[in-house]
Amino acid sequence: MTQAKPGKFWIEMKWALICTAMYLVWMGIERLAGFHDTRLAQQPFVTSLILIPSVAIYALALLDKRRNFFGEQMSYRQGALSGCVLTVFVVILSPLGQLLTSLVVTPRYFANAIEYTVANGVFDRVQAEQQFNLGNYIVTSIVGGLMTGLLFSVVVPLFTRSRATPVQQSSVGKAG
Repeated sequence: MTQAKPGKFWIEMKWALICTAMYLVWMGIERLAGFHDTRLAQQPFVTSLILIPSVAIYALALLDKRRNFFGEQMSYRQGALSGCVLTVFVVILSPLGQLLTSLVVTPRYFANAIEYTVANGVFDRVQAEQQFNLGNYIVTSIVGGLMTGLLFSVVVPLFTRSRATPVQQSSVGKAG
């Protein structure tokens, strides 16, 4: 019997799950380091650093796709499409990541952020409550995930695509 091949987009789904797990670990580290309570002022900067492991995950995902699906021959277009599919899966999982963060990882984050921004005159209480809530963070994670994911999907394949083989290079020059 032959072993069944994984689905066409199995690799992207696997890496979307890895990306979601990385996000949860990152949020846990932020919480343990005090960025969700005592060091809340620095939290926006620290959270933006999550882009570094995120782009690394996209690169690893596309290298995995190149190696294990395309047999080491992946064009820019194939990589960009794979990145877009990965983005869709990451965005689909992002509400779950936000929910787990809010309920399990750091259940006091919204209350802490509301109190901090009101006490420091950043927002009044109504504005703070509109800003810091699960619904708003889910929407923000979907929109942000789409924007950054699509950006990664057009940039990362420039570095993960296969280089042209000598045969491909010579045939390009003759086609004309």
